Amino acid sequence: MILTADPVFRIAFQPPLSYNWYMSASAVAESILTKYEPVIGLEVHVQLGTKTKIFCSSPVEFGAPPNTNVCPVCLGLPGALPVLSRQAVEFAIGAAIALHCKVNPFSRFARKNYFYPDLPKGYQISQYDQPLAEHGYLEVLVGQAKKRIGIARVHMEEDAGKSLHDGFADSDKYTYVDLNRSGTPLIEIVSEPDMRSPEEAYTYLTELKQVMQYIGVSDCDMEKGQLRCDANVSVRLRGAEKFGTKAEVKNLNSFRFLKMALEHEIERQVEVLESGGKVVQETRLYNVETGRTVGMRSKEHAHDYRYFPEPDLVPLRVSEHWLHEVKSRLPELPAHRRDRFVSLYGVREYDAQVLTLTRETGDYFETAAKVGGDARTTAHWVVGDLMGLLRAANKDISSSPVKAEHLGELVALISKGELSGKLAKEILPKMFETGEAPSAIMEREGLKQISNADELGAIIDVIIAANPKQIEQFRSGKTAVLGFLVGQVMKASRGQANPAAVNEALKNKLG
Repeated sequence: MILTADPVFRIAFQPPLSYNWYMSASAVAESILTKYEPVIGLEVHVQLGTKTKIFCSSPVEFGAPPNTNVCPVCLGLPGALPVLSRQAVEFAIGAAIALHCKVNPFSRFARKNYFYPDLPKGYQISQYDQPLAEHGYLEVLVGQAKKRIGIARVHMEEDAGKSLHDGFADSDKYTYVDLNRSGTPLIEIVSEPDMRSPEEAYTYLTELKQVMQYIGVSDCDMEKGQLRCDANVSVRLRGAEKFGTKAEVKNLNSFRFLKMALEHEIERQVEVLESGGKVVQETRLYNVETGRTVGMRSKEHAHDYRYFPEPDLVPLRVSEHWLHEVKSRLPELPAHRRDRFVSLYGVREYDAQVLTLTRETGDYFETAAKVGGDARTTAHWVVGDLMGLLRAANKDISSSPVKAEHLGELVALISKGELSGKLAKEILPKMFETGEAPSAIMEREGLKQISNADELGAIIDVIIAANPKQIEQFRSGKTAVLGFLVGQVMKASRGQANPAAVNEALKNKLG
């Protein structure tokens, strides 16, 4: 049985089946929660959205036939020399600026030596002691408060290839190597160990992904390997200043698995310490099938890759002019946009969160709000009705059949009293189906709101004649029956009557 006292920890016990045991186990779990504190840092690899690889002109294309997008440079053939991609550098600089990092005017590439079948050169070109950028931060929302997570460094590197393992029996095992991914441009974003729960790590990674997508440096599609994460985890006694011994957890290829792996690893380390043992520094893998981390290799030293400067690449120099040029092209960041939507447009905090999930959603909302003239009502229609239609059709807002200008027109028609909210809810699905403007649908189907006194008067006369009992009740002082009569008028007009005008006309008719 697993006892969950808090999302951060899961403490394992072998329980007798008794309520008294459950109560005592809960007390033990609570005491452990107050005794230990987790310390978490993340190393996130982001694939840059260039068309070609970082040191050659081979294309970057997901799903291409194995070993087709390769050349002598990314295959590591003798005599082939790397040439650094300018676009990859500009994407990396943009990411560093968005993370409030100091972009170093001088950085250098290095060779990181290790030996895997999918690393054709026997080393990876990366950055070591002189990275592109350092000392940044990312603000995340923890509960109702903002917390600043430090960014230690952002450096550039190339990706390795991919090994595919096939077969189970010892005599029937094969490993295939696909080098299409070899040389794909990456940035590694290394956080400070500032996170104190799996929830904070999850929130940090979510915000980081959103920032990278907003500025257009990466699609961050985890299914395509464009966003990968390793976690450094340790636990210490609460109140202690010194960090505990950390373990690096790899193979975290989804946000959910990141959180689950951290929960298990924290539990494992607490159990080791509680039993009198010592946590050893090692690299561990997260097994999705079992939900547990397992040892992969020991790692006695923090750096065991025999780095040395890359002799085939000159140092990278970033001038103030180049830095300013890249910065001027960056869009508004999601956190600032959320705050602006709340302060400028008066939308709710929740709506602002949804409207800034993607850059395209924020752009759509702002365009619609300018046409509609009522930002809060526009936000309500985008977050509620339009998002519902998009989800049902499995579409995102960039492929919405309803243009932002047309949604704004719908809101404007409601504000002018030419369209009721009820009719608008009937018209929007038709806009979604046809792509037409609301005015065109209203004209074709005769759905314009009735506010004319003569037209309303004729309908009201029919309702008064058909409901003598309710009319008598109203005149005897039971004014609540007015709502019933308004409803009857709305029904008779097929929802086209202006409710406010109906209410006023009924009162005048009935004295």
